Amino acid sequence: MMMLVNCSGCRTPLQLPPGAKSIRCAICQAVTHIADPREIPPPAGSSASSHSGSYGPPTPPSPHGAPWGPPPSAHGRKKAVIVGISYRYSRHELKGCINDAKCMRYLLVNRFHFPEASIIMLTEEETDPYRIPTKHNIRMAMYWLVQGCQPGDSLVFHYSGHGSQQRSYHADEVDGYDETLCPLDFETQGMIVDDEINATIVRPLPHGVRLHAIIDACHSGTVLDLPFLCRMNRSGQYVWEDHRPRSGVWKGTSGGEAISFSGCDDDQTSADTSALSKITSTGAMTFCFIQAIERGHGATYGSMLNSMRSTIRSTDAMGGGPVTSLITMLLTGGSVGGGLRQEPQLTACEPFDVYMKPFSL
Repeated sequence: MMMLVNCSGCRTPLQLPPGAKSIRCAICQAVTHIADPREIPPPAGSSASSHSGSYGPPTPPSPHGAPWGPPPSAHGRKKAVIVGISYRYSRHELKGCINDAKCMRYLLVNRFHFPEASIIMLTEEETDPYRIPTKHNIRMAMYWLVQGCQPGDSLVFHYSGHGSQQRSYHADEVDGYDETLCPLDFETQGMIVDDEINATIVRPLPHGVRLHAIIDACHSGTVLDLPFLCRMNRSGQYVWEDHRPRSGVWKGTSGGEAISFSGCDDDQTSADTSALSKITSTGAMTFCFIQAIERGHGATYGSMLNSMRSTIRSTDAMGGGPVTSLITMLLTGGSVGGGLRQEPQLTACEPFDVYMKPFSL
């Protein structure tokens, strides 16, 4: 069970991960030390969820207390977490991920009017140690993203870095594997599993709150564990596949909306390449996502997906360089031989008409 503790500085309720002895507030930067977690009272009315599996969904904290950021407007607040990891000086180094993070921040601020103060950036270039993309810091940023969310809020989680898979020991994966994100310190602290991501930023979303995840990583098709996956049938029409677990574990929201664009299918790899920009390295998916918006192809979710897939296919066909990753990505063992053509994916908590639903962040 997630427990709440008030920030020692601004008194904002913070969600304390199991076993944590301290927590840093993303708003005022104060560090709150926990002498004995047993002394922290659980939130009123909280109980272990019957659908929690091995990860319990965090209970959204009370919105009361000191303000944590820009005041809400008539159209709700906008918050974003952007993660870009280069793994520099390691055998897993990527060239374009920090570029992806900077480009995504520019897009959110200048195209979608996200306040800069409402965006948390986690990259190796940050000087604040709490903004380095370690497993602990990414977890804290995800908790922050959903804290105090209210109807009308728009949330964005963008990740550019390594992704992988590991054997699932729960009956909630169609292919028998959990998808994972690889924080900077994954080799010592482990990966962040899709079950935890779903429990942290998907299941707590209340009615009227919208989350978009943009995940540029290998094996990322269903990394949010959302119940429905958009596929193109033989007639060239998008249809939704039902990926709800046979076990009955609930992977949807608490009434809110969660939609994810990911770089490739679960069995594919995503590119870190200069073939698209012709100038510098970027993640292929992030580049195609931003380009679709900038070129006016982002009217609907269907047009976004068509544009992203078309750009990747045409770049490969024109000989602009390989768009699939040749990096050994099965970090838990094995290798990727020959490269796999990536195809961006769309998943959601509920099916919708991708040709009619307007896209906006």
